[in-house]
Amino acid sequence: MVFFVGAGPGDVDLITVKGRRLLEEADVIIYAGSLVWDKHLEFCKSGSRHYNSASMTLEECVEIMKEAEQAGQMVVRLHTGDPTLFGAILEQMDLLDQEEITYEVIPGVSSFTASCAALKRQFTVPEISQTVIVTRMAGRTPVPESEDLESLAKHQCSMAIFLSIQNIQEVVDKLIRGYGSEDIPIVVVHKATWPQQKIIQGTLKDISEKVTQEEIKSSAMILVGQFIEGEFARSKLYDPSFTHQFRKKTS
Repeated sequence: MVFFVGAGPGDVDLITVKGRRLLEEADVIIYAGSLVWDKHLEFCKSGSRHYNSASMTLEECVEIMKEAEQAGQMVVRLHTGDPTLFGAILEQMDLLDQEEITYEVIPGVSSFTASCAALKRQFTVPEISQTVIVTRMAGRTPVPESEDLESLAKHQCSMAIFLSIQNIQEVVDKLIRGYGSEDIPIVVVHKATWPQQKIIQGTLKDISEKVTQEEIKSSAMILVGQFIEGEFARSKLYDPSFTHQFRKKTS
């Protein structure tokens, strides 16, 4: 059987308990070496075979899975973060379906939630934002016209922008037009939860210059919105005047 496992954003302890157990039991591990910390491989059993998919094609990866399946071996396909977000697993699963190979997807901690945690903030703040937009800029992988950053920013929601730091000025230009202001808080988190994690905070007015000065060109999450700073309303959940099925109103 093949298991697609989310390794988490960086810190090896942010893989799920189930993901770690499968990694320890796997006979074959195919891991995204350009993104996944190779320290994860220290938990693999002796004699397991490891393949770095950074230099492999889709077909080569699936061929290894096929050979392992025929040999009665278990495969872990180790992806960074959560494999259901920008993980390119759908095309792998499609080929496995064609080969009638059974697989399962094990979720992981995404870099966008890890980045928010590193910032010690909350995406969904009462009366500020109750919606999180997870997106990216168009690059070699296109983005539907209806999902252009400028259009999405007009919703004034909390935003997490993947795979776009190399185009930070274009990102900023679109966000300014969408939000209608240069004063919107924005944070860039470089390599969230890794030992070299770096947090750069500013506004749409100055973040591009700050990122350029720090020479950050990859492995960074862009967080945008009023959730980053400012006043907020108290949650109703623990408000003494708010009742629900588990707690009655206090006098």
